[in-house]
Amino acid sequence: MKVQELEDKVWTQDGIRIVVRAASTEEVGQYAHKYAAISNWSVTEFLAKRINPLLGGKEVVVLEGNGEQPHGRSLLSSIRQSYRR
Repeated sequence: MKVQELEDKVWTQDGIRIVVRAASTEEVGQYAHKYAAISNWSVTEFLAKRINPLLGGKEVVVLEGNGEQPHGRSLLSSIRQSYRR
């Protein structure tokens, strides 16, 4: 799967905007999760469990609705809510 496809799938399925610091056409692992990440996971937990294992060391950030990077302890429920404001 290409970086752009991963970013789009995470947005569509999980409702979380990520940006991988790599060319959009670079290959990364397959995002095989069928269900959205649990709302009470922290950003750090989400990245560690679902995203980082696919990236082979590439940098990734989560963005809130205002374009800011949330603190690693921020809950996914708060991040998702930020897109609705």
